[in-house]
Amino acid sequence: MAAPFRRMASRPLLQLLSCFSRTATRNTGFRQFSSTSLCRATLQTDCVTERASSPWTLMAAVCLQRLPVISADDTPIEQQFRQLMQQMELEKSLFSDHEIGLLEDAERLRRKQSNSYESDEEEDSRNQDIVLTQDLEDSWEQKLKSFEPAPRVRADVDKDLTSVERCLADSLVLLAEQQVGSEKLWLLPHIQWQEGETLRQTAERALASLPAAGFKATFLSNAPCGVYKYKLPKAVRTESSVGTKVFFFRAILSDSGPPAAPNSSFVWLKKSELQQYLKPAYMTKVDRFILDL
Repeated sequence: MAAPFRRMASRPLLQLLSCFSRTATRNTGFRQFSSTSLCRATLQTDCVTERASSPWTLMAAVCLQRLPVISADDTPIEQQFRQLMQQMELEKSLFSDHEIGLLEDAERLRRKQSNSYESDEEEDSRNQDIVLTQDLEDSWEQKLKSFEPAPRVRADVDKDLTSVERCLADSLVLLAEQQVGSEKLWLLPHIQWQEGETLRQTAERALASLPAAGFKATFLSNAPCGVYKYKLPKAVRTESSVGTKVFFFRAILSDSGPPAAPNSSFVWLKKSELQQYLKPAYMTKVDRFILDL
């Protein structure tokens, strides 16, 4: 009997406290704050404070890639396989309309040369111009001889590293010469992040900041494909500036713009040529997401 009596006695007290809370809130004119909103505001404040006090400088770089324009040369095994498939197709295929026409012309000539040939068989086609299939082949051969395909290899253009038209059968990557501290290094185009923009917007600004470039690119994602982190030398390192974090974004070249000047501060390189220009640690990070298509 003691437990029910205790619950009955405590119920008016709880009602009194709740009425007092509502009355106090109504009189003061203040809105009650939930614990969720307080936690959210605290987290936002902590994030802003942490970002403002971060000792790392954030940068975004763009890996601009020009895809192959022409097909690559076949390897020896690819050539053997292509010849095998052509031979199988030739053995299993039926006669085409052109081949049937050749057979009909040969049969017509054979009947003309025979003693039993009758001219009345072709009275309907006397007044028509007869074009033999062999004549068509001869005309096609003449057109083929006058056709000159564009060269696949152009030595003068392939040696020009600033030309986006070099090595048309390979995939190329854009490198820019940029100032890092007291020295100039060949790197993927990058620029420092600014307050209020996303990292992708920073990467787009890095590409647009190249002098006299005019490149138009299609970015593949809003998320970075890699990150490279390095610390400043101990002589210039401070508590508020420890180093830099570079976030990479992949993009495909859609319009090359006007031709580059011979003394441009950027080059187009194959993946096998990057190690001649990039530092080993930087090359290790970049090599992970550059595809040699």
